[in-house]
Amino acid sequence: MKRLAIILFFVFFTHIVNSQNQSQKTDKDKEIFERYILHIGDASEISMGDLVTKSALFFLETPYVGHTLEKEPEQLIINLRELDCTTLVETVLALSKTVKEGDPTFEKFGKNLQLIRYRNGVINDYSDRLHYTTDWLYENQKKGLIWNITKESGGIEHNVNLYVMSTNHEKYKQLKGKPGLTEKIRIIEQEATGRKNFRIPASEIEKNRASFQNGDMVCFVTKMGGIDISHVAFIYFQGNKLTFIHASSAEMKVVIEKETLMNYSLKSKNGNGIMVARPL
Repeated sequence: MKRLAIILFFVFFTHIVNSQNQSQKTDKDKEIFERYILHIGDASEISMGDLVTKSALFFLETPYVGHTLEKEPEQLIINLRELDCTTLVETVLALSKTVKEGDPTFEKFGKNLQLIRYRNGVINDYSDRLHYTTDWLYENQKKGLIWNITKESGGIEHNVNLYVMSTNHEKYKQLKGKPGLTEKIRIIEQEATGRKNFRIPASEIEKNRASFQNGDMVCFVTKMGGIDISHVAFIYFQGNKLTFIHASSAEMKVVIEKETLMNYSLKSKNGNGIMVARPL
């Protein structure tokens, strides 16, 4: 009887470990990864900013598809076939980190993607994913993966008030009917709201262009209540034109934006400037 109990415990423990470390990917994703590695070539002498840019350009024309991460139970989703603005940024940063580390493999890429996407790189449940971008910036700066350069690039103090997930929990399938998980999200929102943030006003972007470089992550601040950032992308100097590479929901694919960064920001109905972070 005691032996049976030990066996059952081992089976249960193994199931828990596997469920926390499972990931979803396809053979097509591995094929794209291999094409990416050939595309990048020797990256030993290339700067991180240029590597990020080259990586982002590799995904031009990739279809825009949202909500690809919303699987239950929470797991690492690797999807190089379809991207939204957030998954483009996370994928490109993880690929760039993998190449910089040397001897790049698909498995290493998956580990780096998980490190970037999740708090402390650990997946226990839905609350471990870094849902709010200012929280994402804070956590990934702690990991030494990026540096938020907004303040020294003409940034002014900016307050965020995060609550959209916890107050609309019934609209999220992962939170619906789960008060304990919703409370975890509420605590995360509260902590992130209490941190000091900065933003660069849209009208000041060109004035501060010397502070930016290719491959910097640009985050579009929103005036909409309950959230902080409405869109993310990579800064790109197209000749003398300061613009960005992003997964565009308007064009339904990854593109080099036709507008300048400043004009795009100024035209945004709920826009409130930008934050900028440098990949390390």
